[in-house]
Amino acid sequence: MKRIALNLSIALRSLYSFKLRTSLAVLGVLLGTLSLIVVSNLTGSLVKQGEKELEKLGKNLLLVQSGTAIRFGMRTRVMSTADTLKVADIQAIKDHSPHVSMVAPTSTRTFPIRYGNILLGNTIVTGTSSSFTHVRNFQVERGRFFTDEEDEQLERGVVLGSGVARRLFGTEDPLGRHILVRRVPCQVIGVMEEKGVDLSNVDQDDQVFVPIRTFLKRFVNQEHVANIFVQTINSESMMAAKSQVEAILRDRHNLQPGQEDDFTVIDSRDLLELKTQTTSMITLLGRIAATISFLIGAMGILSIMILIVNERKEEIGIRRAVGSRRRDIVLQFLMESSFIALLGGMVGVFLGLATSLAIFYFSGLPLSISPPAIALAFCSSVLVGILAGIYPSKKATTIQPINILRS
Repeated sequence: MKRIALNLSIALRSLYSFKLRTSLAVLGVLLGTLSLIVVSNLTGSLVKQGEKELEKLGKNLLLVQSGTAIRFGMRTRVMSTADTLKVADIQAIKDHSPHVSMVAPTSTRTFPIRYGNILLGNTIVTGTSSSFTHVRNFQVERGRFFTDEEDEQLERGVVLGSGVARRLFGTEDPLGRHILVRRVPCQVIGVMEEKGVDLSNVDQDDQVFVPIRTFLKRFVNQEHVANIFVQTINSESMMAAKSQVEAILRDRHNLQPGQEDDFTVIDSRDLLELKTQTTSMITLLGRIAATISFLIGAMGILSIMILIVNERKEEIGIRRAVGSRRRDIVLQFLMESSFIALLGGMVGVFLGLATSLAIFYFSGLPLSISPPAIALAFCSSVLVGILAGIYPSKKATTIQPINILRS
């Protein structure tokens, strides 16, 4: 123990003599540790954010879209346009697929919305059915949603997103008020809860919801819908439901074997997978940056330790001459290199946690701290110090006392 304490004391005095070089070596290890911790925490946070956005979209969902998916490269999808999804397809899916619990069509168009002297230009107007709130897990906060009977009768009752209600009415109660949607007078019957942006980057609060048949007949004068949200009984039945929906629509659209679909069925989990591609890229780039920083730190430690060995040849030779063993010399220089890495690792962990918390606070991302990543970063910093100190310590043991005494 006394030998260790003595070697540590000598190591600290030696490193203090090379303050600038020691600081640069510490900085390299610090940046590697900080990068690895921040990237790991940020990745976990983005995964949590994606899961929360998937919950906003709804549980166990299949999204049926008009048109076909065109692939460029491995993953990118672009939807071709089509008008083949009819209102009758909606009921057919619900009636003929035992794995489907609910179905909700949607079609959207932007229209100006007016209340009194307040005009909101290019507001998203969404036509849908009464099951929309259950399928999309999007509930009414005040008032009510429209019913199937109101949809059949082409009623003009509308439900406002919370953002639209706030901009049109402020603190005034909107229920029962009349607004103009593309010059069509409509009565406000409800206001939706605040929802935010979903996986498709659509602000759910900046919408006005109307019955689907009213939307198709009075606002756009068409018979086809853009999307159909299909909710399955459970997550295990999603693949079976997807196959059934595809078979039902191919039969209804009179598509022959070998003929390309005029629709696309997307698993909601595919949307999350597309979003996590960006997260994976951030993770990869962050780990590359951390690896480069650790390599720079290792090179810094290696260079300063070689310099220390060269400038302390006399000390090493004299210590060997008076009885120091090879393992004492090796231990001393390994302690010096390990101390640099240990200091860089400790400061890097502290700054990594502080930086992560600052990012979560200012960005609004969910808090995610990864203890395994912290442990990995710290252990990596210590390992860098040990590996970088092996060669200089071996070099120090080759110094012959007799040569030093002669000089």
